[in-house]
Amino acid sequence: MSSGVLHNFYCSKEWIRFREMIIQDRSKEGFVCEECKGLIFSVSDIHIHHITELTEQNYQNKLISLNPDNVMMVHKVCHDKIHGRFCSGARKKERGIYIVCGPPLAGKHTYVEQNISTGDMVIDMDRLFEAISFKEKYNKPDNLKYNVFGIKNLLIDNVKTRYGDFKSAWIIGGYPNKVEREQLANKLGAEIVLLEVPKEECLKRLENTFDYRHGHFKEWSQYIEEWFFHFSK
Repeated sequence: MSSGVLHNFYCSKEWIRFREMIIQDRSKEGFVCEECKGLIFSVSDIHIHHITELTEQNYQNKLISLNPDNVMMVHKVCHDKIHGRFCSGARKKERGIYIVCGPPLAGKHTYVEQNISTGDMVIDMDRLFEAISFKEKYNKPDNLKYNVFGIKNLLIDNVKTRYGDFKSAWIIGGYPNKVEREQLANKLGAEIVLLEVPKEECLKRLENTFDYRHGHFKEWSQYIEEWFFHFSK
């Protein structure tokens, strides 16, 4: 599983520019996986794999982290297989419970997308609002919040009792208060993944969004400010 340090690197503007450059350069003849040689049919399925694995010890070495000769453009499935994720020898627990928390725009969804496998369950307020309101993502009608909280609490109870045949469970949320997130972790036997992204970086990312949040900049800026106001380690 990616560490918080590496996650922050993968969310940096430097990596995002490098990734876009690699995709643009290597897609001139179509999106082809450099591992299996098959076509990649969706841009969202493209992963950039480091041949020399990126670690907390070497990620600042640009000859490793940002070297075109040290990366491959591959399918997500091929990327998982290369790293032994979700198969024999994987580091991920067979049925782990993970609380992925941090400020708005920290990249919580991206972190989970990079680490989940088929059969995992994800509990996320943004997606629950989307599911029951039929509105676009991040548009959360205030009158539906109690319905969403009710569904969320039911799902968390399912995780607590290990109800159903889900594999791992991922709970996405802000959880700025240390006591609150640790109480939930103890209740569920969960591991906390805290994405510590600076407030200034979150605000910069908000400026570069092109979804509902972009048109509601003031509202989402306030969400970011409130998270950091309540944050405790």
